Amino acid sequence: MVAAPSSGQGKTLVTAALARRHRDAGRRVRVFKCGPDFLDPMILERACGSPVHQLDLFMVGEDGCRQLLHDAARDADLILVEGVMGLFDGSPSAADLASRFGMPVLAVIDGSAMAQTFGALVQGLASYRPDVQVAAVLANKVGSERHADMLRESVPPGVRWLGAMLRDADVALPERHLGLVQAGEIEDLEARIAASAANLPAEALWLPEPASFTAQIPAMSASSPLRGKRVAIARDAAFGFLYPANLDCLEALGAELAFFSPLADAELPSCDAVWLPGGYPELHHVKLAQNHTMLVALRRHHAADKPILAECGGMLYCLDRLDDGRGTCADLAGLLPGSATMHARLAALGLQQVDLPGGTVRGHTFHYSSADVKLAPLWHARTPDGRMGEAVYRSGRLTATYAHLYFASCPSAIAEIFAPTRAGA
Repeated sequence: MVAAPSSGQGKTLVTAALARRHRDAGRRVRVFKCGPDFLDPMILERACGSPVHQLDLFMVGEDGCRQLLHDAARDADLILVEGVMGLFDGSPSAADLASRFGMPVLAVIDGSAMAQTFGALVQGLASYRPDVQVAAVLANKVGSERHADMLRESVPPGVRWLGAMLRDADVALPERHLGLVQAGEIEDLEARIAASAANLPAEALWLPEPASFTAQIPAMSASSPLRGKRVAIARDAAFGFLYPANLDCLEALGAELAFFSPLADAELPSCDAVWLPGGYPELHHVKLAQNHTMLVALRRHHAADKPILAECGGMLYCLDRLDDGRGTCADLAGLLPGSATMHARLAALGLQQVDLPGGTVRGHTFHYSSADVKLAPLWHARTPDGRMGEAVYRSGRLTATYAHLYFASCPSAIAEIFAPTRAGA
């Protein structure tokens, strides 16, 4: 596991550099991301060449995580897991995951503004929990070779020094309000990954002892309730927050997947259902509003009582209008009565679960907007500790919520959402 004492230490780029360097050396590399995250996996997928799945003890579940690791271990020489936030932050934390599966931890620490205190920080990480093995440390954003020597000399016995990466603003990954900029929007991403991989110190290629993971009995039913049904999925610069596991789940349920761009396409593809995932509609709301034929196609689909799932940014797209918080408002699909406004501060963040007709599905929420929906929610999600979470609305066959759902946590609930005829209707 590649972890850090906090966010912003550079663990995504270090993980990408490690993946690329080992891949270039001829090793088969699989990468995972700890916790619910869409943006980091886009970068990591480019680095390793394979889809990057989430590992989260709540959202994915322990059995689901173990199965994903087992499947990866069957083919890979090396598995890298990028942590989330600080190593011990959150519940469940990256440390919980490392402990549960016996993963040695590589701590990535921004050493740019410290010297010997670096060693104290390493000591704290290594001793905080006896069930978590902080096996190695890599210093990031280091100013010089002499600076690196000072950091190395401070590292306590028992933690392996894996070298230092010098500070280089040209390869740092750009960010915006939800995190890293999407991989497809970084024109020189390949050059940044390649440069970071080339700049890794030789010590960083150290490999831990081999690990093994047992297989789990797949929880998914052998039935295919969506067999023969085609689900159209929005995927472009405005709608890109897609878990690979969600696509796998839809296909396992029997669905055929068709992708389209609400920004560029004039029509929906021929389909039985539509999925509008999260993304950045607030950055493209004027262009989305100007694509009148696509809006008409969505309204026609909705009027025909065909299913639509709209998550977070997808829900904003379904509202009457969206205000970007900077003075520009655009009229959108009008499938859900109400409006939304973007804010400079985070509005909601955390894990969620919601009881739907097909069962309890888990996921998370993360948004900077507030929505004024002129419709009573049919359900409310709840947090793992029982507090009220995001509202879930239904308007006809439209299911809309701020929550991002992890489909594999309850395939039967997802089948009910996308089925041509809703159970009990």
